[in-house]
Amino acid sequence: MKKLVIHIFHVHEGSTEIGAKLSERIRLVAAERGVGLELFIFGPAIAALVDPAQSAFRDALAALAKEKVPVLVCRQTVETMGKAQMLADLGFSLEYGDAFIRFALEGATVISL
Repeated sequence: MKKLVIHIFHVHEGSTEIGAKLSERIRLVAAERGVGLELFIFGPAIAALVDPAQSAFRDALAALAKEKVPVLVCRQTVETMGKAQMLADLGFSLEYGDAFIRFALEGATVISL
């Protein structure tokens, strides 16, 4: 099965909102088209996940995780922030930044926002 990874990094110009909406739309059609979907949250977008003012972003990704879409967050960053358990409780998985190597080995298409 082919894989698509939505990599959400930026928090400016609506990138978190676009990333969440795009991911939900892709989730709706991915299985019927034979594509696996993962999200990888890295860099400044991680701070948005724990920001009370950005609960819509966090809630949208938690909803995707409940739908069995793997939502990965950089382990090193969230452990440093002391937010690993909070994000795990939302259904997110923790993975180091070398996830990009795994994506390459799997032949995944990565869209960065």
